[in-house]
Amino acid sequence: MSLLPVAEAQGRLMALAARLPTERVAIPDCAGRWLTEDIAALRDQPWADLSAMDGYAIRAGEWPGPWRVAGESAAGGPLPAPLGSGEACRIFTGAPLPQGADSVLIQEDAARDDAMLRGLGDALALGRNVRAAASDFARGGLLLKAGAALGPAQIALAVLGGHGVLPVARRARIALISTGNELVPPGAPAQEGQLPSSNAPMLAALLGGLPCDVIDLGIVPDDLDSVTQAFVRAADADIIVSTGGASVGDHDVVRPAFACAGGSLDFWKIRMRPGKPLMAGTLGSAVFLGLPGNPVSAFVTATLFLLPLVRHLLGAASPLPRTAPATLAAALPATGERDDYLRAFRTETGVASVTSQDSAATAALAMADCLILRPARSPAAAAGDPVTVLPLT
Repeated sequence: MSLLPVAEAQGRLMALAARLPTERVAIPDCAGRWLTEDIAALRDQPWADLSAMDGYAIRAGEWPGPWRVAGESAAGGPLPAPLGSGEACRIFTGAPLPQGADSVLIQEDAARDDAMLRGLGDALALGRNVRAAASDFARGGLLLKAGAALGPAQIALAVLGGHGVLPVARRARIALISTGNELVPPGAPAQEGQLPSSNAPMLAALLGGLPCDVIDLGIVPDDLDSVTQAFVRAADADIIVSTGGASVGDHDVVRPAFACAGGSLDFWKIRMRPGKPLMAGTLGSAVFLGLPGNPVSAFVTATLFLLPLVRHLLGAASPLPRTAPATLAAALPATGERDDYLRAFRTETGVASVTSQDSAATAALAMADCLILRPARSPAAAAGDPVTVLPLT
């Protein structure tokens, strides 16, 4: 089986996954989720012509006055009476203009003597210091499109648009399977030849910012029956993620166990470093991702495949990781036949790769805040050359 380019593998992975069903969720629980339907405004914003400043509502055509101050308008108070000719209304920020007013004279540019008011300085332009009704958005207009990420600004917009609940995908269920005879639980004493199981906690932390429920099925020994039964137990999840056992050694049983459980493999082996032995397929309605066992490889492939897959299931319009331009702080050698994803960190002069790029070097991984993407067969690069990075923070 030839090595699959990363972009093609990402596309095929998304094609395996149906979007999760929609549920209506209260606004306080929508942060970090994605809309599954377009939403329209249920009200005008502003709801009326409102004052942008403290001052006096007047007719600009009557400049510079005098006006008789005939009332007051405050946000949340009673509606002001209409203005007659030669009248002004004391007004405060966010308050509605009285009928007949078209501008607001700010109090710093006003001279008031008891009930009488005059304007100072240059003539006031029509509509000055007024937030026109529906100037932000109008009832029935599109507020946010399906696939929009619901961050603080989008939530504020939806609330001002009149919404208290929003259509989002239900939370994703993700089952984690850690394979390996050498693994022991986190915190347990590791005897000679044993290794603390770090991949499941790492992946759970990586998924922590997404609306999903992680089910850790624990450590599974490297035998066909045990791994097969783990797949069977995980089959009601939306995504099944295994780590380890994805290569071609005598103890790498994930691929045959997946087939024994009834899974269908779509692709295996990616043209990337680290992470070449990644595999993907389906088991019933679940999407399967088999990640390499080395923590660095698992982290990089999860960043490029697992996180985009989860975002896709949850309705994101743009699920793939965003790249950014950067400048090299130090030289890099030419690449081979696979795309390199170099763990790197930002400096004052650009980005520099960490010292060790070994797929088991977790101390170096912990130093990284980005990945430098170096396509296959790239020539050597010098300090100051442009590169593409995938931010990790």
